Amino acid sequence: MGRSQDKLDKMQLRQNYRNLWHSDLMSTVTADTPYCCFSCLCGPCVSYLLRKRALYNDMSRYTCCGGYMPCSGKCGERKCPQFCLATEVCLCFGNSVASTRFMLQDEFNIHTTKCDNCIIGFMFCLNQIACIFSLVACIVGSDELSEASQLLSCLADMVYCTVCACMQTQHKIEMDKRDGLISSQPMSVPPAQQMSRIDQPVPPYAGYPPATGYPQHYYPQPGHGYPPAPGYPPPGPGYTPPGPGYPPPGHGYPPAPGYPPPGPGYPPAPGYPPAPGYPSKQEP
Repeated sequence: MGRSQDKLDKMQLRQNYRNLWHSDLMSTVTADTPYCCFSCLCGPCVSYLLRKRALYNDMSRYTCCGGYMPCSGKCGERKCPQFCLATEVCLCFGNSVASTRFMLQDEFNIHTTKCDNCIIGFMFCLNQIACIFSLVACIVGSDELSEASQLLSCLADMVYCTVCACMQTQHKIEMDKRDGLISSQPMSVPPAQQMSRIDQPVPPYAGYPPATGYPQHYYPQPGHGYPPAPGYPPPGPGYTPPGPGYPPPGHGYPPAPGYPPPGPGYPPAPGYPPAPGYPSKQEP
């Protein structure tokens, strides 16, 4: 009873895994077509190789059906693990594929997607329906029903072999990823950085270029289409616009408002010529 509860708890925990398979069941045919065909033609051989590879080629760790079945650990696996594994993949092919799948899921915390669960569930339902039709055909003895049950059984076997081949290809791709056999896309060298100039409306990119598909914001520089700030009079005649860079102060700018010119009665500073209208200093 305790062992059954542990298995149920493990199944519940497996549903909460966050990682996903590197390739789902629908794309395994295009991801590795030769291996998928090999899995479809010789499923037991592929199951043997994948289980051995899942154990990191250490057969001392082998347990019948991965320890997920009641017979696990009671078939003399310690004495001759190779022979026990060959017997498992030949007599219990479905369990051998499922056990390898559970081992990979528990090792890498892989969660099966809803689409993959629907495909696997459809395979099981189709096998059950074919079995029920075969039993009904045997009881009733109708030739038409017997032919229909045979066609349904043939269809169920085809779906079973196809799904198992896709599952084993999925396991192989995941172990290729584990062993570093799947090359990742190399990182590109970032472009050289450029200095921004004041006459550029938009500064150049710095570092990596922005991701495509997002609008680029435009930050105009002062004076590009904006009215002058309030409080400053417009430039008078003879004013030349400043060139690149920052012009020195006092070139063509009118005096700041609010400071009246010096009138009569204001003594000049020593050493400066007298202002017009101010009497010069008389010598004694």
